[in-house]
Amino acid sequence: QVQLVESGGGSVQAGGSLRLSCVAYGYSISRYCMAWFRQVAGKEREGVAGIDSDGSTSSGDSVKGRFTISRDNAKNILYLQMTSLKPEDTAMYYCAAAPFPFGCFGPVGKFKVWGQGTQVNVSS
Repeated sequence: QVQLVESGGGSVQAGGSLRLSCVAYGYSISRYCMAWFRQVAGKEREGVAGIDSDGSTSSGDSVKGRFTISRDNAKNILYLQMTSLKPEDTAMYYCAAAPFPFGCFGPVGKFKVWGQGTQVNVSS
């Protein structure tokens, strides 16, 4: 059974940093697409960053240069390093997995397995 478990969220002041982790069970993150999404209550879930099976990464315009997606294949953990955080980054962050190796930054519907989410709060 595939399961994703996020951690690392919390409260931080603007300009600070956080690193989110997503442990995958029953799923090899190196073979398929992995991505981070975020959602604010009442709004649609938004793609943050994705990583292909070959290690290629993509990210949204609002986080480019500030957030970095990466993975540790040996530990089967996906990361999201977030720096220069802004209040508008406040959201629930989810990791997600898709059953294909490329094109890992895209619509929510492409991703079939989701974690429970970890909350990030950025204060001004």
